[in-house]
Amino acid sequence: MKKLKNEAELVKAAIFAGVKYAENKKAAVFEATDSQSEKILYIYRLFVHDKIIQPLPEDQVSQKAMRHKLAIWFSKQLPKDHPLLK
Repeated sequence: MKKLKNEAELVKAAIFAGVKYAENKKAAVFEATDSQSEKILYIYRLFVHDKIIQPLPEDQVSQKAMRHKLAIWFSKQLPKDHPLLK
């Protein structure tokens, strides 16, 4: 798993977009006290369920792998010249 440039910022943006997606779909309501790892797990599972991203093999599911998967997904949503991709 090769680390992306600006992966931390991509993960933060992916979490924001994922929370917005889940709340717009009325699939979840996130609280301010929810941890980042809880949000990542929920968003990952929701995106896999909705076939937005390909699932990881169950024995490879970890926080690091889910973060990376969400960062890749979000990077593909951005225009080619976006600052986070440089």
